[in-house]
Amino acid sequence: MPLNKVVRLALLAAAATAGLTGCSSNPVTGTPDLVFQSEAGEIQKSKEVHPMLLQQFGGQYDDQQIAQYVNEVGQRAAKASQRPELTYTFTVLDSEEINAFTTGGGYVYITRGIMNYLNNEAELEAVLGHEIGHVCARHPVRQQSKSTLAGIGAAAVGIFTGSADLAGLANYAGAALVSGYGRDQELEADRLGAEYLVKTGYSPQHMVDVVRLLKNQELVEIQRAREENRKPHVYHGVFASHPDNDSRLHEVVAAAGKLKGGAADPRDPERDKYLKTIEGLPVGTSRAQGVLKGNRFYHANLGLTMVFPSGWHVENQANRLIAVSPNKDSMIQMQTQAPPPNTGPREFLSRMLAQYSAGQAEPLEVNGLQGYTTIVRSARTDFGVVPARFAVIYYNNLAYVFAAATKGSAGTPSADPLFMSTIKTFRRLKQNEFTAAEPYKIKVIRADENTRMANLAKQSPLPKYAEQQLRLLNDLYPDKEPKPGQLIKIVE
Repeated sequence: MPLNKVVRLALLAAAATAGLTGCSSNPVTGTPDLVFQSEAGEIQKSKEVHPMLLQQFGGQYDDQQIAQYVNEVGQRAAKASQRPELTYTFTVLDSEEINAFTTGGGYVYITRGIMNYLNNEAELEAVLGHEIGHVCARHPVRQQSKSTLAGIGAAAVGIFTGSADLAGLANYAGAALVSGYGRDQELEADRLGAEYLVKTGYSPQHMVDVVRLLKNQELVEIQRAREENRKPHVYHGVFASHPDNDSRLHEVVAAAGKLKGGAADPRDPERDKYLKTIEGLPVGTSRAQGVLKGNRFYHANLGLTMVFPSGWHVENQANRLIAVSPNKDSMIQMQTQAPPPNTGPREFLSRMLAQYSAGQAEPLEVNGLQGYTTIVRSARTDFGVVPARFAVIYYNNLAYVFAAATKGSAGTPSADPLFMSTIKTFRRLKQNEFTAAEPYKIKVIRADENTRMANLAKQSPLPKYAEQQLRLLNDLYPDKEPKPGQLIKIVE
């Protein structure tokens, strides 16, 4: 979680309706295409949404070498596309999610999370090419034309604050742009991405490779989520609408391989180059977001740590930390804001809860840090209107805001003693803890004849599913072994 002020976002109506037009020609098919947005409007809308998406997905990943590499691969595919005249912007998001998407207008996003699972440059181009295919076929614009972006700004993201800061973007991005476009449009993007692979000298079969390895990751994630009683985090795009053995996928890939001008002998997929470039990518959350080791949260950049209850599921989201009890009847969240000048924690808490009928605020001292806390008898939460514990702690010019509630409580949350004990674990990071605050990272090694994934898993710091995870990262799932001399990824 990038612990910074949650900025109020404004999705202007103009962003939804800019440049309304009737029919235009589809860049891929050349046939008339009923859309309600001109190309200029498409570009302008994507430009306006760009900073909002950065906030929603944890910002841009701060590694110039990786950003430059992704841009080079993306621009090469874009030049082979049906809309080479567009200005393309490729952004690596600092997110562990397995995702890539486009808002149209040349804006393409890929998470560092999905990059961890790719194993060569051709697979990277396949993912980027798939999204460029959506751009060229104007799938985002066509999708928006169906819905006219209805519903923007309708829901509150905060579980207690009633804040609509990110709600419009959540609705916008949660529609087609990051959740898929349906089987036919996804297949069209697969076909176009495969064509770009051929035009840049790669085998179109790398599109199938990407579908296979990400489908494996999806199936495992669904299984883990079922075991952990949570929602799975799965990627929408290249494979969501079909398995890797889908006959239609193989047909469009085979057709791409017969394109005139395609290389008779496809170029090397650049496995070693890709793996050496991504070495050091975080696995899970990054240092800038803070990391979870078990149920202890560390944030080296902000110099803090705290512990969540044992057995609770903790998610480090883009704008908050949230922990949910095993039976999902209690939750506690933490997020930050920059307090107004000359405003102490008591006044801050009072202003924040002005819409509620709060109890008497009490001073709170936590490990030498000053704050205030109170109970709101009737707070709007995911559990309905129930009592909630609110607290704020000041540290290094930031206000750390806690909110916690239990389902079906009256008067005081029934888990309030646990909430207070959790809040009181918040403290400054000790000097000898900064090493533990570093994220797990990709390291690249060269396999020999004795390298076995089970042995690598025994040495891995990954707390759960180590062998399974290493196999997925290296496209060796479920039971393949690396070849001697092959570069492979481990986690350290």
